[in-house]
Amino acid sequence: MKTDQGTALFNAIVPTTFGAIGIRTQDGRVRELVYLPPSFDEKAADNEVAAQAAGQVASYLQDPDFRFDLPLFEAGTDFQRRVWSEISAIPRGNVKTYGQVAKLIGSAPRAVGQACGANWFPLIIPCHRVTASGGLGGFSNQDDENGFHLSVKRWLLQHEGATASPWQQQSIWD
Repeated sequence: MKTDQGTALFNAIVPTTFGAIGIRTQDGRVRELVYLPPSFDEKAADNEVAAQAAGQVASYLQDPDFRFDLPLFEAGTDFQRRVWSEISAIPRGNVKTYGQVAKLIGSAPRAVGQACGANWFPLIIPCHRVTASGGLGGFSNQDDENGFHLSVKRWLLQHEGATASPWQQQSIWD
């Protein structure tokens, strides 16, 4: 059952195959993107930046090679921004483990996972491209293997053409 819940919380809501993406803007920049379950109704953008973001999200959903170009609100700690920068360099269709990202920035896998969970701009900063060494790992601070957020992660990886890697002990699709 659809509901207008959250309509006031978001400047736009874009429907997706897996649910929806809520867009928040502030001061002429994107403030946050949020994965929303299917119960959320679509909402037309109520400002120019939200319209631009909604259009770019829709473009990505049609073409996984689409490159985002949006004004983003400055968010995160210096460490989180280092992690997000490294994650942003992972090409579409590829994945890295939390450990691999940690090694690249001189940190620990758990800290990388926490920075992924704190990502304000999923899709734009593709944290879904980071997995555990033995499988899918968590997503958006969630790790229920049958839950909404991990189903979104699976959908995004499939959309981008990622395949299970030899270093994984289980499929990322299970």
